[in-house]
Amino acid sequence: MGSHNTTLLRHVLTRKGTTIPAGDLALILERIELIGKRIARELARSSIRGGLGYTGETNVQGEEVKKLDEWTNWVFLDTFESGDPVCSLISEEMEQAEHRGGQCQENSYAVLYDPLDGSSNTDINGSLGTIFSIRKRAPGHREDVNDLMRPGSEQVAAGYILYGPGTQLAYAAGAGVDIFTLDPAIGQFILWKENVRMPSRGKTYSVNQGNITKFHPGVRKLIDHLTSRKDKSTSYSLRYTGAFVADFHRCLLEGGLFMYPGEVTPDGKSKGKLRLMYELNPMSYLVEQAGGKASNGKKRLLDVVPAGLHDRQPIYIGSAEEVELAERMQVEG
Repeated sequence: MGSHNTTLLRHVLTRKGTTIPAGDLALILERIELIGKRIARELARSSIRGGLGYTGETNVQGEEVKKLDEWTNWVFLDTFESGDPVCSLISEEMEQAEHRGGQCQENSYAVLYDPLDGSSNTDINGSLGTIFSIRKRAPGHREDVNDLMRPGSEQVAAGYILYGPGTQLAYAAGAGVDIFTLDPAIGQFILWKENVRMPSRGKTYSVNQGNITKFHPGVRKLIDHLTSRKDKSTSYSLRYTGAFVADFHRCLLEGGLFMYPGEVTPDGKSKGKLRLMYELNPMSYLVEQAGGKASNGKKRLLDVVPAGLHDRQPIYIGSAEEVELAERMQVEG
């Protein structure tokens, strides 16, 4: 349990064993903390400010863009306008990386992010999130992203912000997962839990079960097993919010399994839905830091080399026992 007066910035500057220098991490997380505060404030009043609904445009993924998708992406760009040591921003909402002129120095970083995870929940006051990954740029890099097209194991930090009854920020930088809660009375994220450890198994699973007919037979077999209720090991309850951050947060604290299987296309191939570099990799980094596992159904997700900035993969993430069970059942063929 964390101290009631330890702020995020103070914690970052005194955390031992991180894979990124404390000063650099503090500069980056200070801005992400500000982004979380700005988004939380806007979400609380968006329904009375005309911020809900769609813009009428589609993003690079071919998906309809909600007003809050567009606005939260702008918040990242605006907050990192003078974001040294960050020189590159990569988002679900942008086709190409955004580079900060004059800031791509020898010691620089890229922030990859999903500004508003679960945006289908915006118009119903449901749980939402922000996901982020921090990567070191290679020495002598140019304004391309070739040096970033590497496995997720090369991230130096990652985290998420959950916008629920309270706003919470979780991050890891090689020294375990720490969670902070925004205290609106003082406008600061305060340490809640330090070095979170995920239970080796849980009692819930999360999946969009409405798509079950599109899943590989191995996934259907897994779901049948989890819900057969033959004994305690096969008595799981379904919990699904439609926001990856919210469902993962439950797994992180209580154990269990989140999965977004690939959908089998008419040619028999399985196609993932969630994006590897700024959704799956950050959460995979966090889960391993907490003692859990993340797989694409066949291999460790942090070992996957992305095919492009917006590469998609299936995911099975959570407690080690459940992820290992999914792989044994050959959920992706």
